[in-house]
Amino acid sequence: MRRRRTGAVLALGAVLASVLVSGCGIRTTSVPVDAGAAPSRVPCSVPGAESAPGTPGVPLRVYLLCGAQLEPVERRSPLPEEKAAGDPVRTAAALLSQLTGEPSDAEQEAGFSTAVREPLKVVAGYRGDPSGALRLSRQPEDLPPTALAQIVCTFAESSVGLSGDSVVLGGPGAYEPRRYRCTQELKERPGSAVPSAAATAAASASS
Repeated sequence: MRRRRTGAVLALGAVLASVLVSGCGIRTTSVPVDAGAAPSRVPCSVPGAESAPGTPGVPLRVYLLCGAQLEPVERRSPLPEEKAAGDPVRTAAALLSQLTGEPSDAEQEAGFSTAVREPLKVVAGYRGDPSGALRLSRQPEDLPPTALAQIVCTFAESSVGLSGDSVVLGGPGAYEPRRYRCTQELKERPGSAVPSAAATAAASASS
């Protein structure tokens, strides 16, 4: 009799606990469930209105942040083509202007944002700098990692880059510029440190 009463009490307690939990809006389950990361609903894709044929300006590709990664976006710069051609500093300035500006409404709806903030300027390298070097108005290492990653990948894959995956950047001081690489790993994790090396060593190695 005692065993029957004990079993009945335990069963009644389990029923009451289940009622209380379900009353709080929590579904009970006998198996642990790992829901995983929430599915991303960010498309990271914008219709190419800026690069449509007949749109005035120079076509540019910039890297913006979307879904914690770097994604390319096609833009149009108002810079006349005759001024942009053969002038890497003008091209770099146009690219930087695109990065510091707020994404368009369509880009924001698609999930794009930028970490590059004004005031930030770019000028030609100093005398004695490696060929193709550019100087920013702030030391590259002082920029947020995501902002530097955007600049490096945008510059590296443009006409101002070197070998298609790197760019030589320096700051306003006397520090020597360094060669920064845009890798696939950097595009996937722009918050990590940007791969870099001494620009002089990189230049001598490639020659």
